[in-house]
Amino acid sequence: MITAQGVSGQTYAVLGLGRSGISAARALQQGGAQVWAWDDMAEARDRASAQGIPMHDLTRAQWNEADCLIVSPGIPHLYPTPNPIIHAALRAGVPVDNDIGLFFRCFSDQDWQDFDTVPKVVTVTGSNGKSTTSALIHHILQSANRPTQLAGNIGRGVFDIEPAIDGEVVVLELSSYQTELARALTPDIAVLTNISPDHLDRHAGLGGYFAAKRRLFAEGGPDRAIIGIDETEGLFLANQLSQGAHDDRVIRISSAQKIDGNGWNVFARKGFLSEYRKGKQVASIDLRDMRGLPGAHNHQNACAAYAVTRSLGLAPRVIEQGMASFGGLAHRSQHIAEKNGVHFVNDSKATNVDSAVKALEAFENIRWICGGLQKEGGLDALRAPAAANVKRAYVIGREAAQFALQLSCETVVCTTMETAVQQAATDAVSGDTVLLAPAAASFDQYDNFEQRGQDFIDQVAKI
Repeated sequence: MITAQGVSGQTYAVLGLGRSGISAARALQQGGAQVWAWDDMAEARDRASAQGIPMHDLTRAQWNEADCLIVSPGIPHLYPTPNPIIHAALRAGVPVDNDIGLFFRCFSDQDWQDFDTVPKVVTVTGSNGKSTTSALIHHILQSANRPTQLAGNIGRGVFDIEPAIDGEVVVLELSSYQTELARALTPDIAVLTNISPDHLDRHAGLGGYFAAKRRLFAEGGPDRAIIGIDETEGLFLANQLSQGAHDDRVIRISSAQKIDGNGWNVFARKGFLSEYRKGKQVASIDLRDMRGLPGAHNHQNACAAYAVTRSLGLAPRVIEQGMASFGGLAHRSQHIAEKNGVHFVNDSKATNVDSAVKALEAFENIRWICGGLQKEGGLDALRAPAAANVKRAYVIGREAAQFALQLSCETVVCTTMETAVQQAATDAVSGDTVLLAPAAASFDQYDNFEQRGQDFIDQVAKI
């Protein structure tokens, strides 16, 4: 566990007692701070109290006695409306931060002066692919016998990792909720996978969403920035960070185009990853048979992971070996089973239209299970040509009929996962892929996308 530093004798309020809140509260206690912890949910308060974290009703807090407020990522502090407790702290002039900002202030310690190689932090953000990219970086490093830990929006909370050892690389997946508020952001390497509309209510539109991601680079000042340039926002950010065509502190990545120029570029075309430096190709990897990385969207993830691990000094062949042994991440283009030539793939994490389109582009002859709690922006992007590979859609969710009406392909209203899997499996023939890529949130029927994906796995197991 990481101990919070420089907090002894100070009073830190902690709002939200999920994984990150409890982790931050324990680190603050260990660092000698007085902790005021609170959550609107009695169950969360009871769970934290059982771990020795003291409760303090922040709705009645005397903010002039507090030094800082640590906020869990899911609690809005600005849009669409600030949480009343956060608003009270803002009015009182109490600094508002989150566990990510606190972590960056506390990660290094005196032991580092005896290390041969200073530990590094790699951060990964973006609309889609950040979990797979983070896990892939971590896996490649492990396969190369480099010490590494994975945390943040995936796996463990940042304070639950172990203190870094000599030469270790900590890989953090960060969401826009985490980057928009952190008061300290100082990664060694920062990655932006891509940008597509998401969480627009929380950020008051696409501009606010991009601004939250941009903070990791503009305010974080990483030694190296790896930027996906297949969207205008990424192209613009790479341009802002670069001092010129030869500036290799910025590595541009793409899964849609060959990147020209004299800088450091990594791109994937027709299943081959290429690294170019100063206008010349220096390495290539065949991604086509890597089952853990299917489709162009995963090839973009591979480009990002390659750029990171190359920046850390790994050789191309070592990186290729790590990629080849990567089994994929649960609920993200996860190959579940094969029966009579029919493949079953779980991409429950495809919770928005853009990620669902990428999943549809990765396979042929698709029996598509989709639907759920529809997000803002409509489903137009899921119409032709995105649905060209879809033979039939099997729509789930409470509003399945309305969802189905917005699709251009042949549809069957199934409502439940059990019905959808059974019908899709009955219709499928050898060479088909039964693909769960919902293009919607899960909360109309499930607690989270993981639970939805597990239901798909369970229903596939039955057949």
